[in-house]
Amino acid sequence: MSAQSQASARLDGFDAARVRGDFPILNQQVNGHPLVYLDNAATTQKPDCVIEAVAGYYRRDNANVHRGVHTLSDRATQLFEQARITLAAFINSPGAQQVVWTRGTTEAINLVAQSWGRSVLRPGDRVLVSWLEHHSNIVPWQLVAQATGAEVVPVPVEEAGDIDLDALDALLDERVKLVAVNHVSNAIGTVNPVVEITRRAKAAGALVLVDGAQAVAHWPVDVQSLGCDFYAFSGHKLFAPTGIGVLWGRETLLEAMPPYQGGGEMIETVSFAGTSYNQLPFKFEAGTPNIGGAIGLAAAVDYLAGIDRVAAAEHEAALLRLTLELADAVEGLRRIGAPRDAAGIFSFLLEGIHPSDVGMLLDQQGIAVRTGHHCAQPLMERFGIPGTVRASYSIYNTREDVVRLFDGIRKARSLFC
Repeated sequence: MSAQSQASARLDGFDAARVRGDFPILNQQVNGHPLVYLDNAATTQKPDCVIEAVAGYYRRDNANVHRGVHTLSDRATQLFEQARITLAAFINSPGAQQVVWTRGTTEAINLVAQSWGRSVLRPGDRVLVSWLEHHSNIVPWQLVAQATGAEVVPVPVEEAGDIDLDALDALLDERVKLVAVNHVSNAIGTVNPVVEITRRAKAAGALVLVDGAQAVAHWPVDVQSLGCDFYAFSGHKLFAPTGIGVLWGRETLLEAMPPYQGGGEMIETVSFAGTSYNQLPFKFEAGTPNIGGAIGLAAAVDYLAGIDRVAAAEHEAALLRLTLELADAVEGLRRIGAPRDAAGIFSFLLEGIHPSDVGMLLDQQGIAVRTGHHCAQPLMERFGIPGTVRASYSIYNTREDVVRLFDGIRKARSLFC
């Protein structure tokens, strides 16, 4: 990066160029151009320290956890359980036993649906989900509703992309047992007022599950302050490996919930006369876990601890402001969703050009964006469109990346108009 570009990266007081240097994948060319990676809502890139933490585990400490008496197993277990403690502190959990390892947000939500939902929901009960939700916070509830006779009811979204809180109030009655809502919309970037939503749900006697997949990488999350009952997120959107995630739950709820899967680790004793189950969190962690993934996730959290997260959030907000300024100057560009509070996600359409064509033309210029419905088909239906082009920002993106994006957009438009 040139000296001028480095200065540009620091214009808003955050040294994104320095952070960018921690992520080796970004130091490459794609299709003959320096990579501009703007698909962070799908997955984030990994810093050297995370890559080294995972590689170091496999080089020095690889063994199964909890079950061995040998030195490698003891070291692996210590690293694995220390990672749980690190994640508990990261979200301000009252205890590490409330942190359940999963494969990601999707499995975490399925765990709650299949364990809590199947054991609690009855015919006539309702689960409220917003039109903003990712499919992984819709389909699990539909599956459990089919099995229990409960009903999944959507909460309307206003034209700008905000949840209609008056409509939510109208739906909240004694039939509602759970409100499932994302912290941030992966499709249009809406930051939902989850504290207020939780307050209203609790007043009606409902539990609250928050899909935090798009939030944890952008600002500190405190599950106690949020007041929710369950919080789910994925490692791979938090600069950590794929295949690892967290379900946090209130201890009393987790204690009462039956196991989600059966097998090793989740048992206390097994006999053909009957089986007793392990204590929290192990009763939800059947089989050999993703040990390296958990260690990598803890390394990612430690990495974030070395960053001024307030300044990082301001930097991402500045990137979105610059994006909106440049978008206003592009004829035929239509932003999809304009929520009151938005994370660094920009979804748009170019008049007369299919989103997939825009994505491919940008890729030819080394610019990685996402196109399609973003696993949010009900929201696309709400806006009357099949999909969008989505650019999503992270801590290592720079103002130069935004400028490159719009250079690419104008070039793509010139080829069709």
